[in-house]
Amino acid sequence: MRRRGARRLAAALAAALAACGAQATEPADTAAAPAAQAPPAATPGPATRNGREIYARFREGLADPTCGPDTSQRWQRHFAAAPKKLAAPDTDVLPLFGYVVDALREAHLPTEYALIPFVESGYKPGARSGAGPAGLWQFIALTARDHEIPIRPGYDGRLSPVESTRAAVRYLKTLHGMFAGDWRLAVMAYNAGEYRVLGALKRSGQRAMDADPEKLVGLSGITHAYVRKLHALSCVLDQADDREEWRRALDRPVAILAPQPLPASVTSLDTWARQRRLDPSRVQRINPAFAGGRIAKGKRPHLVLAPVPAPNATPETTTLADAADAVAIEPAFADAAANAVAAAEPATAAAPRTHVVQPGDSIWRLAKRYDVRRSDLLERNGLSASGVLHPGMVLQVDAPSMSAPAQAADGVSAVPE
Repeated sequence: MRRRGARRLAAALAAALAACGAQATEPADTAAAPAAQAPPAATPGPATRNGREIYARFREGLADPTCGPDTSQRWQRHFAAAPKKLAAPDTDVLPLFGYVVDALREAHLPTEYALIPFVESGYKPGARSGAGPAGLWQFIALTARDHEIPIRPGYDGRLSPVESTRAAVRYLKTLHGMFAGDWRLAVMAYNAGEYRVLGALKRSGQRAMDADPEKLVGLSGITHAYVRKLHALSCVLDQADDREEWRRALDRPVAILAPQPLPASVTSLDTWARQRRLDPSRVQRINPAFAGGRIAKGKRPHLVLAPVPAPNATPETTTLADAADAVAIEPAFADAAANAVAAAEPATAAAPRTHVVQPGDSIWRLAKRYDVRRSDLLERNGLSASGVLHPGMVLQVDAPSMSAPAQAADGVSAVPE
């Protein structure tokens, strides 16, 4: 039968978007740009969205939005706890689910695929199997290498939601095209391998474009059950949406997760998270690819999955590595200091120039910008090459009329103690 909540979901999505201050301008059959990747627009987007919006996007993307008496009762019972995991506010399941749904919608793929991590890992990025698979998508090492997921001492890309999800989406897109857009054949191939499914089609005298997956011969019962599992799980979520209590549990702000590059100079997730005023334990929990939270050196920049910063948010600390004598910006004394505009002396044509330190500034960059020597800039502000700059600090660019240490916007001396 057709799902009972179709109209209710449309209304819920509109309400959720209205609650977030957005307008529903995208056609229902067009995949929106995922929240997991920041758009190139100048204005920053929201840092959260309503949990019901995530669920509505999942429902909109389903290839098979029907549930009937033929839906496996066994697997519905098996996944009965899945709705509670999505609704629980103290877990990472709903934000991660939203990240995966966004990636699939961006790739124009059915959102049934977003249920694979439920089946494989329970949406636990650090899940490991005794047989060797690991991560959200439970890649084995050989498959990971085939899909360019890096594994090296101190870093297992299978445990990275970013690396593993990108690889899984690429693979599923290939399978989706290979099997004429039939999500059932694609997930069977994800489970058993594409060549086994191609062989089963040939032996069964079927074509991908009009296949009956239930009648394919030569595939294991586990592979046949994979389709039933995902469809049953989809129906379990559909039934949960009939319960007011569950809908209220989803009706809450949920952090939008996005891949963010780690600066080469950062050596620990804990430090990186604290610099951005994020919960270090949560960042490490979502990104278990980094053994012990330590950042192992690699040939390419690491990406960490973390909540996107709120609009106009200022990082607490920025580490710079643009020159050998670059000065690191340490924690700011006040949140508003980064945007303060101050001057050491009244602005006149002959007045010495000053500069209010912003996140990302360094002595090297400022000396180049104002065409002064770095040694002079350090000396005028009582700083050493190993000193620190604080956002909001007012630096003397030109020689002042009288010797005095630079002052931060809140009156704290810029000279390191």
